Amino acid sequence: MLYAWRLGGLGLRAAALWPGRAGLGGVGPGIRAREVSTSWSPVGAAFNVKPQGRRLDLFGERRGLFGVPELSAPEGFRIAQENALRKADLLVERVCSMPPGPQIVLIFDELSDSLCRVADLADFVKIAHPERAFREAAEEACRSIGTMVEKLNTNVELYQSLQKLLADKKLVDSLDPETRRVAELFMFDFEISGIHLDKEKRKRAVDLNVKILDLSNIFLMGTNFPNKIEKHLLPEHIHPNFVVTGNHVIIDGLHAEAPDDLLKCLEELLSNRDLLAKLVGYSTYSHRALQGTIAKNPETVMQFLEKLSDKLSERTIKDFEMIRGMKMKLNPQNSELMPWDPPYYSGVIRAERYNIEPSLYCPFFSLGACMEGLNILFTKLLGITLYAEQPAKGEVWCEDVRKLAVVHESEGLLGYIYCDFFQRADKPHQDCHFTIRGGRLKEDGDYQLPVVVLMLNLPHSSRNSPTLLTPGMMENLFHEMGHAMHSMLGRTRYQHVTGTRCPTDFAEVPSVLMEYFANDYRVVTQFARHYQTGQSLPKNMVSRLCESKKVCAAADMQLQVFYATLDQIYHGKHPLRTSTTDILRETQEKFYGLPYVPNTAWQLRFSHLVGYGAKYYSYLMSRAVASMVWKECFQQDPFNRVAGERYRREMLAHGGGKEPMLMVQGMLQKCPSIDDFVNALVSDLDPDFETFLMDSE
Repeated sequence: MLYAWRLGGLGLRAAALWPGRAGLGGVGPGIRAREVSTSWSPVGAAFNVKPQGRRLDLFGERRGLFGVPELSAPEGFRIAQENALRKADLLVERVCSMPPGPQIVLIFDELSDSLCRVADLADFVKIAHPERAFREAAEEACRSIGTMVEKLNTNVELYQSLQKLLADKKLVDSLDPETRRVAELFMFDFEISGIHLDKEKRKRAVDLNVKILDLSNIFLMGTNFPNKIEKHLLPEHIHPNFVVTGNHVIIDGLHAEAPDDLLKCLEELLSNRDLLAKLVGYSTYSHRALQGTIAKNPETVMQFLEKLSDKLSERTIKDFEMIRGMKMKLNPQNSELMPWDPPYYSGVIRAERYNIEPSLYCPFFSLGACMEGLNILFTKLLGITLYAEQPAKGEVWCEDVRKLAVVHESEGLLGYIYCDFFQRADKPHQDCHFTIRGGRLKEDGDYQLPVVVLMLNLPHSSRNSPTLLTPGMMENLFHEMGHAMHSMLGRTRYQHVTGTRCPTDFAEVPSVLMEYFANDYRVVTQFARHYQTGQSLPKNMVSRLCESKKVCAAADMQLQVFYATLDQIYHGKHPLRTSTTDILRETQEKFYGLPYVPNTAWQLRFSHLVGYGAKYYSYLMSRAVASMVWKECFQQDPFNRVAGERYRREMLAHGGGKEPMLMVQGMLQKCPSIDDFVNALVSDLDPDFETFLMDSE
């Protein structure tokens, strides 16, 4: 998952959920290759041992978080933000006094970079650092930078400096494609914030943006807020399904009731988004949100979802019949199929049919083995090696965070990945990728190396064994590492479009593609070894695991279609013709097939409505693109270096500096249609003949 947020007109955004041809398929003109360090060590071994405590160093210098000298203490955030704000003021003054030209775009990008380097880092620290003082200082830095961005969003002179450039056709025609695209993206970010409006409407747009941000935060907190119930109010036999603290049971997730004011909050959020979209010239919020994506508009998204739903229909009905049969077998007194049943009973069917008990697989998936598997894959496909590097004192926020150097065989050091993989108190539970610093070509010809964090929630190693992953954890690791490689290899000239800073329905393609590698027996057998005996994971176990994922997969995909359709309707034409709950009921019955349960309001747990508003379809469309790339380029040979280099050159290298559909076309050598996307997803549901042959060996 990409962790994403956005600050107004300058498009400042932490990737998450997110080129001159500098670095396209190579180091690029003017970028010097980095030296190799003798302090790097093999990656597999580094993850299968407990981190060594830092040597006692009474006189050593404390480097600061991520090597930023000011951040050796919480107070350093104030210094970092003041430096960034001072630099921003100078850059604004400079750009407003310049004549139109390509240098305008470079300064805009430098302005964006100076603020992002504090905001991105602070946005991560405020949720992930174990020390409260650091979290609070980071929160204050986010507020301070946010205030500055609001000020820049209303700076008409700044906006006009860019407008003059884009209004000069001769100048625009002289720009290289990437510079032109970045200039247009900056302009788009400005105008969706309303800066081109008259003074009164501009103030209205700013007020709406502030209100939407506040409502988003309230709704997001509400979607995850648990209920505390006295133990005696619940039947004893369900207590083990929840966390029990003293005399109370903590009810969370979909089991928790939601207050009426959360319903009001969601309706206000959707209404205010619609008002803002209309104010800045769009017919719906969805039309505004889908500018620049693969889909381009909500009409295409709905066509995609409706065609996919039609194709899935018969398969989904068969899946529901199979699930209903299992429920009848295990619970004959109450065999009516309810919306919450499929995840549980499909899991039972998988386990019964394929014997895929996670404990059978975990010994083969030690964390070190999985990291070595990624290393093997990246070396063969891309000529890239991951090396463990010892962080300096104060560089990491927890002693079990590992630092990886990403090194190309001829280009040298490409960037750093900090691996925050292990569970700890108060750590967010989602697996995420964070951009801490975006890559860009600096004026002196050096390349600003990208820095990212991968956050997982893996168990710690024990006295008797290293950290062991379930197959699902292993797949998540590959997924998040796909985002990280996009960040490392999206070596664009401009920070604004580096790595994952691209449209959402394209940003998930590299991560989903990695799931295909994680489910291919030729890849898995390269690294899956029993941590005690060294025995390879038997091929028939790999094939059983892969085929088990196709059990009830049509019903799973149909559920995603329902979620994505609901998201589109909520962000479509306003005012909504009825309540969000009535829309949920109608959409569930039409696009999922299982009846709505009265007095439920699942939409109040749909946290993706905040970060992925009008874009939830991206998961399905990204999977369709990844499926096509896999089948066309890697299915025959997952280690094909020629295909790997083409993948880097056509898709990864551009970040967001090229139209996403043009990148897809470049990779597939054709322009895919909606039907192509739908057929790619549906064909993934078919049993794999080869794995059945393998299973019989």
